[in-house]
Amino acid sequence: MPPVPIIAVVDDDQAIREAMDDLIMSFGYECRLFSSAEEFLKFEEQAAIDCIVVDVKMPGLSGIELQSELNRLGSHPPMIFVTSYEDERTRNAALNGGAFAFLRKPVNIGALMGCLESALGQQP
Repeated sequence: MPPVPIIAVVDDDQAIREAMDDLIMSFGYECRLFSSAEEFLKFEEQAAIDCIVVDVKMPGLSGIELQSELNRLGSHPPMIFVTSYEDERTRNAALNGGAFAFLRKPVNIGALMGCLESALGQQP
């Protein structure tokens, strides 16, 4: 039996983290929650993460800055950005940095799950 994919949720809003946790687990995935980009970067088991769902605007490092840091460090799992703050420059920065998807909050559940399934399907 293949291992259950692990999805990291990086968002400073506790209610969003909890809602994403419930949603992701309801689809049969495991979930790890992080309240900041810095907390995720300190996580020693990053290699176990199969996909990252990340907010754009957070105190400290933004989601875009997290993406840049992970790109600098080398290989990382697909990143799906979810944000209530959207402008073309931010969207382009995320997509040009290699984001798998850029979704607007409140996120469409079907769109998010479709993106997760597609992103996980690209894993080796």
